[in-house]
Amino acid sequence: MHSKLLFLVLLLLMPLVHAAPTVVTKDDPVLEKRVMDLSTHLRCLVCQNQTIADSNAELAVDLKNQVREKLRQGQSEQEILDYMVKRYGEFVLFSPLVKSTTWLLWFGPLLLLVVGLGVLFAVLRQRRKMMQRAPALSADDHARAASLLSGKEGEGHS
Repeated sequence: MHSKLLFLVLLLLMPLVHAAPTVVTKDDPVLEKRVMDLSTHLRCLVCQNQTIADSNAELAVDLKNQVREKLRQGQSEQEILDYMVKRYGEFVLFSPLVKSTTWLLWFGPLLLLVVGLGVLFAVLRQRRKMMQRAPALSADDHARAASLLSGKEGEGHS
């Protein structure tokens, strides 16, 4: 009987073991604002398309708590970002740094736009040349086209 009761109590307490500790101190709004501002620069490693400021994943909450603790210790925002990059890699930054390995990421869309405009310009130029070289329609061709458009072509040829 006691083992069943103990098992039931442990079963009821299990969700508390997995709950992510959220340390939010309402008594220091300046610190919380700094935490949230810095958290917008860090990517949630679970969600990947959200910042840790927007995410409720356990890892994001843990990272926010780390940021909060490091700010309390007096570390600068850049020191905290450097620590996070050293620990998790550059992927943790929500906006990647501009360097030779990320040039395509930063300048690729502009390059695609320039190439697309170049292709469009070349196609339009080629089409204009083709239209200029196209043979002109004779008066008979114009009359036949007009009769086809008006639907009278089939009437005279039976």
